[in-house]
Amino acid sequence: MVRQVLFIQGAGAGTHDDWDDKLVASLRRELGEDYAVRYPRMPSEDEPSYPAWKAALTSDFKSLDDGAILVGHSVGGTILLHVLAEQAPPFEPGGLFLLAPPFVGDGGWPTQDMPRIRDFSRRLPAGLPVYLYHGAGDDIVPLAHLSLYAHAIPGAVIRTLDGRDHQLDNDLRAVAGDIRSLP
Repeated sequence: MVRQVLFIQGAGAGTHDDWDDKLVASLRRELGEDYAVRYPRMPSEDEPSYPAWKAALTSDFKSLDDGAILVGHSVGGTILLHVLAEQAPPFEPGGLFLLAPPFVGDGGWPTQDMPRIRDFSRRLPAGLPVYLYHGAGDDIVPLAHLSLYAHAIPGAVIRTLDGRDHQLDNDLRAVAGDIRSLP
């Protein structure tokens, strides 16, 4: 049986076609034929709105089976996390993988349209494995955001990737290895 993976892009003009497509290509290559990676285009990627992206995500969730893997890069990861913490999805996710997500709230980035959540661990689906990855050389989202998430999601697996940039050097071997390790 092929396992579903939903990859949510980051924000910025051209991100879907010119940046995060390389992350998706790496993930597809590393996971192989046993995984089907979906990569939907998020609305208004150059000026993301939480309500618009939330609506797109909740629509995409309707087509996912129990055990589907969720992956989000940068702002897409942050929004994905908040949507999951706000309401249970209509399927049981097999894992949540966040790549260089900015932390929203105290110590992180400000936002006007996203809920402020301090303790994600109590609001995420019970038993959901959460993995966070951050490049030590990321010059877009400070590495300190990873520590903020470590406090907000105490059970998360935290991975700092030495020398990697915000795009994790377009190499998702470590992420694919963790995905393959899930039951």
